[in-house]
Amino acid sequence: MFRRREPVPFAFIAEADRFRGNVTPPPPQRASRGEMAGRGLLMLTLVAGIVGALVVGMPALSTPSGPPAGQTQAAQGH
Repeated sequence: MFRRREPVPFAFIAEADRFRGNVTPPPPQRASRGEMAGRGLLMLTLVAGIVGALVVGMPALSTPSGPPAGQTQAAQGH
């Protein structure tokens, strides 16, 4: 392969793509029971928050089925 004769800053980065090491990375560590319980509790809290927001917000999102009570009484009076 053609190599440049002039110095190039950080030329070792370009050569690092071709480097293949024979050292295997260590296996990932398994999560402890405490970490798994913490993740589960966090997910449960997030889901409960979303469900709670939907429950609280549903009355504001629903459309009324009939006319409001104030208009019904005013229409009967005339």
